[in-house]
Amino acid sequence: MPFAKFLNQFIQIQDRFQLKLGYLVAWGSLSLVILTALIVILRYGFNTGSIAMQEAVMYNHAILFMLGIAYTYQQNQHVRVDVFYSQASPKRKAWINLIGVVVLAIPSMVYLFWSGWDYVSASWAVQETSAEGGGLGYLYLLKTLILIMAGLVILQSLAVAAKSWLEIRYPEYVPKEDLHETEGTL
Repeated sequence: MPFAKFLNQFIQIQDRFQLKLGYLVAWGSLSLVILTALIVILRYGFNTGSIAMQEAVMYNHAILFMLGIAYTYQQNQHVRVDVFYSQASPKRKAWINLIGVVVLAIPSMVYLFWSGWDYVSASWAVQETSAEGGGLGYLYLLKTLILIMAGLVILQSLAVAAKSWLEIRYPEYVPKEDLHETEGTL
C-alpha cells in the first residue's frame, strides 16, 4: 500500500518535528521562571519595576503555550473527557480520534486561522508595539503566533487523523516507535 507508507512517513516526520519543537519550547519555561523571579526581586527588594520585563513575561508565556499546544497534542496530554475512551479498544479509539479531528480540531483551527488573519495583518500593517510607555515592541510578532499555532495544530491533527486511519484500515503500518526513546532529550 503506497498510500499507507506515505501516511506512515508523514506521521513519523510530523512526530519528530513536534518533539524537537516541544523540547525547544520547553526551555522557554526556564526563562519564564527567571524573569518572574527577577521581577519579584526588583519590586520587593529594590522597590523598582519594569513594564518591559512584565511584558516579556507575558510574551514568554504566550510563546510557551502557543508553540507548545501541538506538542501537547502529539504527546496525547491534552484535555480529554475520558468517560468511555480509556475503556475502548484501539480501533474504537482510532475512530474517536478520527472523528474528533475531522469534526472538531481541524475546523476549529481553520476558523482560528481564517478569523485571525485580518487581526494579525492589521497588526503587521502598523508594526504594532506595546500601548504602554516603556513596553516592548514587536507586538505584531507575538500576534503572529496565533496563525503559527493554528498551522502547527492543523499539521498535528492531520498526523493524528493519518495514524487513526492507519489503525482502522492498515494496523500493520501504524508507527510503533516511542519517540522519547529514539530521540532522547535536548
